[in-house]
Amino acid sequence: MSVAVILVAAGRGERLGAGTPKALVRVAGVTLLEHAISRSIGTKGLTQLVIAATPGHQGEFLALASPHVPAGITLTVVTGGATRQQSIALALAEADHTADIILVHDAARAFAPTEVFDRVVQEVRESGFGVVPVVAVHDTVKRAEGEEVLETVNRSELRVAQTPQGFPAQLLRDCYAAVTEEHTDDASLVQSLGHRVLSVAGDRIAMKVTTQDDLILASHLVGGEQRTGIGTDTHRFSDDDAKPLYLGTILWEGERGLDGHSDGDALSHAIVDALLSAAGLGDIGSNFGVDRPEFSGANGQVFLEGALAKLHANGFSVINVSAQIIANRPKVAPMRERVEQALTAIIHAPITLSATTTDGLGFLGNTEGVAVVASALIQQAKK
Repeated sequence: MSVAVILVAAGRGERLGAGTPKALVRVAGVTLLEHAISRSIGTKGLTQLVIAATPGHQGEFLALASPHVPAGITLTVVTGGATRQQSIALALAEADHTADIILVHDAARAFAPTEVFDRVVQEVRESGFGVVPVVAVHDTVKRAEGEEVLETVNRSELRVAQTPQGFPAQLLRDCYAAVTEEHTDDASLVQSLGHRVLSVAGDRIAMKVTTQDDLILASHLVGGEQRTGIGTDTHRFSDDDAKPLYLGTILWEGERGLDGHSDGDALSHAIVDALLSAAGLGDIGSNFGVDRPEFSGANGQVFLEGALAKLHANGFSVINVSAQIIANRPKVAPMRERVEQALTAIIHAPITLSATTTDGLGFLGNTEGVAVVASALIQQAKK
């Protein structure tokens, strides 16, 4: 019996706070999308992988997925919808009608082992019913209203549902054609229309990555060595009043710019040094030196993206970055949130920005320039 896997990866990851679609967040140097593909692609009988991608990122998803999908398995990328259920419906429309079994899997459960996929497929094949992997609840569970605890729930009957969830293909198509309400998973959708659903053993490593805490836990579970790096950069203010100021890739309106071979973005440059230092890949000068004319006047984003490409090529992912601007001016507070958002969107990891002065001491106290100190925490994939 042939199997198609629908990989639901259209989430924007707003609760994760990484400034990028959740499936593109990296854990141990690899995106959640790639982690999910590498584990699902070994499913016995798999003939097609359909990915529901975040709108506007289909090309990026396809580029990331293609190297992981071997010959003989069809790869299809569709644009996801506004909800999980809508995304699955769109993917289902592109699933091969010759597939006997369809598995629906959340990319957020990127570490679900291939063995779970195979257990689900086997049970669907033998029973003809929908199948959901589950794990037992070991914690004591309370039912509450606000802060008031109402009762202790009998946990012996409770199970935590995971994915992939599997179904006879025609059953899933018929249910999606008939359903009129939103459901949080496909097992409940199928059950709402009167069909039986069975369970098989899931795996606790198939955790769902939703928040920063989940991401940290996932990094500990599957990641390798963590490293830290420190970067600094200093630029003097230009004598040209008309030169614009760029810090953190963002234009600071009404402020005089900083001298430099590029655009003088001391904040971006310090972060680049911190990232490269943590990975043992040199510094901004050795990688993007002033002797290279293509970097003359370049925006800080060019250097950040270049540094990230080098980190990713060496199996590193960024966990977080912290930077502090040391200067009398510009005033950082009005721009802090905007700069943090811009840098987070580029680095795909949380960025925090702070500021201080030297209490009038030295060239910084004399408002002759801007200095930045940055630190970065990165992680390398397990080998």
